Amino acid sequence: MALAGLSLEQAPPISVPFRFFYSAPPFALLAALTLLAAGPDGAASRWTPALLAATHLLTLGFMAMVMVGALFQMLPVVAGAAIPRPRLTAWAVHLPLVAGTLCLAGGFLFRREAAFRLAGALLAFAFVLFLGVSVYSLARAPARNATVTAIRLALAALAVTVGLGLALAAALSGQWRPAAGLIDLHAQWGLLGWVGLLVMGVAYQVVPMFQLTPVYPPPVRRWLAPLVAVLLLGSTAATLGGAGPAWTALAAAGLALAFAVFGGVTLHLQRNRRRRIGDVTLQFWRLAMASLAAAAGLWAAGLVVPSAYFPLWLGTLYVVGFGLSVIDGMLYKIVPFLVWFHLQSRAGRSRPVPNMKEIIPERRARLQLRAHGAALGLLLGYAVWPPLLYPAGLALGLSSLLLGANLLAAGRCYRAASTC
Repeated sequence: MALAGLSLEQAPPISVPFRFFYSAPPFALLAALTLLAAGPDGAASRWTPALLAATHLLTLGFMAMVMVGALFQMLPVVAGAAIPRPRLTAWAVHLPLVAGTLCLAGGFLFRREAAFRLAGALLAFAFVLFLGVSVYSLARAPARNATVTAIRLALAALAVTVGLGLALAAALSGQWRPAAGLIDLHAQWGLLGWVGLLVMGVAYQVVPMFQLTPVYPPPVRRWLAPLVAVLLLGSTAATLGGAGPAWTALAAAGLALAFAVFGGVTLHLQRNRRRRIGDVTLQFWRLAMASLAAAAGLWAAGLVVPSAYFPLWLGTLYVVGFGLSVIDGMLYKIVPFLVWFHLQSRAGRSRPVPNMKEIIPERRARLQLRAHGAALGLLLGYAVWPPLLYPAGLALGLSSLLLGANLLAAGRCYRAASTC
């Protein structure tokens, strides 16, 4: 494992990222319960209240929760960008993010304008504070590399996503009528900009480090993330400027190609890794990259031959197949590494530090991988045969419970070993 170039001495206390990581699985479980309660009729399209609530529970409550926690860890370590007063800042971001996500999901489910207003206020506070602290820290950071560039672009995309989301929340609370295309732009900036660009930046660092692959080719590291940002700007200009469907389709095709390249290059690097023994993290990443490539192909196909199934398939492939898979895979490396690192840093220990394989056993992680893969396949199938929603929801709930149990086991391992 190559740790050169990391500012490990600037790492925040382990409680800072862990509070976000521990909070994520319950939101995925709530999403599964929402789908089960709604049933096939209540989740028949992307516009139903239940599916909107479940989507935001996954994207905000699970994906953004882990990503924000990971950045509290990565900004000081990878970019040398120390977070001021990390414990206090983490609490000030974490609590309103949790409460705001719950209010937003409740607003969708129960159609309460007050819930949307409260969600907007809470989420605005959480993300404005997080963005402000991140930008302040990055402005003082000495590191200048492809990962830092992608993180900066991802944070800019998050700012746009939050702005569009607050505008839509105000519309849902009855304060104004949104412009056409605003919902699609919110999804693009959130999923392709915030999530996609951050995963790219993280991948440039963690895929070679943890999976022992060759580094990403210089043209990919230098140009891919900026290209995605430019294409998102072009898509926004085409949508808001009324440039016509041809320009919007061109930007969409460019974005699909960019993410297909990222997925394909990552899979190629994994095939050429130095150590051929696979682990559960590698399997999660392979599933994520395959889902990303499939989503890119489906999106491109939908521009030529639309289908009623495509929106649900596309959302499932990107959110569950790509987003959740890559985050699960990162958690199974980042969490054991943080436990090992913080225990290793303690002086005066009376017994050896457990190795990373002991902190979260491979068999437990692999069990969750199977449940997650089953959930993905069943969710793709329910678009064609709606009764599959019930086993899909059960599989997603089981996957969430197993992930939560594995993360808690890592925390117990840390507490037990830190007292020795």
